[in-house]
Amino acid sequence: MKWQTVLGFEVHVELSTRSKMFCGCPADHFGKPPNTQTCPVCLGLPGALPVPNAKAIEWCIKLGLALGCQINLFSKFDRKNYFYPDLPKGYQISQYDLPFCHSGSLTLSSGKIIRITRVHMEEDTGKLQHAQIDGQKVSLVDFNRSGVPLVEIVTEPDFDNTDDAMEYLKEIQLIVRTLGISSADMEKGSMRLEANISVRKGGQATLPKYKIEVKNVNSFRFVKKAIEFEVVRQIEILSAGKIPVQETRGFNETTGETFTQRLKEVANEYRYFPEPDIPPLVFTKDQISVWQSELPKLPDQKRRELTALGITAEKSGMLVADPQRLSLYEQLIDHRIPSPKAAEAAINVPGNLVDNPTAVLNWISEKTAVSVDPQIIIQTVSRVINDNPKAVSDYQAGKQASLYFLVGMVRRELGNADAGQITEELKHQL
Repeated sequence: MKWQTVLGFEVHVELSTRSKMFCGCPADHFGKPPNTQTCPVCLGLPGALPVPNAKAIEWCIKLGLALGCQINLFSKFDRKNYFYPDLPKGYQISQYDLPFCHSGSLTLSSGKIIRITRVHMEEDTGKLQHAQIDGQKVSLVDFNRSGVPLVEIVTEPDFDNTDDAMEYLKEIQLIVRTLGISSADMEKGSMRLEANISVRKGGQATLPKYKIEVKNVNSFRFVKKAIEFEVVRQIEILSAGKIPVQETRGFNETTGETFTQRLKEVANEYRYFPEPDIPPLVFTKDQISVWQSELPKLPDQKRRELTALGITAEKSGMLVADPQRLSLYEQLIDHRIPSPKAAEAAINVPGNLVDNPTAVLNWISEKTAVSVDPQIIIQTVSRVINDNPKAVSDYQAGKQASLYFLVGMVRRELGNADAGQITEELKHQL
């Protein structure tokens, strides 16, 4: 019997705001001494009242807009009630029936559309640390992370293979970084992946009656392994005529296996109700339009622009996925290097040269330089210096980028002359 994988994802992204979601404590918690960035609000002490972080809300909505979501002009926060040692209040301030963003989508390179159910705002929990003290196994709680702004991006179960899943997850990380709202560093916990996994018979149209959630995986490679392990495990259970227990599982990076954490809760077990200490939030269409207009070029738009310039889809994807090399490509274009050649150089140049456009121009010249009479180079350099007094004064004031500009102006006149030779003559005359 053939089986079909059914996958959906919940991606949690910590926002890089200066303060936490509902208090003034610093949000940058990574590597800080335990429990040094806390206050009565994020420790859940009696009488402490939350005040929403306006910047975090704006960034959440901008992420929703980048994912094509509809925005609820009337929204609210809700209490999600559950008891766990890293949740100081005994509830989490989250969103339930009126999230900021809903009904979006992301299109994969194959043309397949992944439906985004919702993009909502909540507060992060504390962090459990398991250790041995005096031979005893103990669990300690660090509340520095408690209350950090956390955006959750939830999909419909639209995936049936891990290749599409990896493309989607990497694109979400790239969009978040392009917006500048989070580092999305998984090794620091700034982006955490949760996969909802189930299996059904091939050709079956309805969704399975169960799903297994694998929580808090911190790398693309590990989430792929967790899915692959779960699919095999579930097929074995289903083949024996049983139904897998609906539960939350973790992933053991050493063994490559998932393990039981707790039975899977359903929504009514969380006893959601509106957060009484925070009034509902009301937005205007004009406000949303302003935020829409402030979005930068998104990765897909950048890729389309690059392919329109004659760069292959594969190389366009490589450039957009690496902001440093994309920046280098753009600087090479400014120096009149043809687009395909600039892309090739930006992708293949050694890593130690990526931040040095002049060195890259030399690197290109070594391969394709045109021989030019040295006297013509001297005359052209002299003329470019006289024609660009501002660039000259900027260079003399210490702005190295002005030298790159002048090299480009010389090469505009001389074609692909040796960049190293031009640079030396410029420095000599300057």
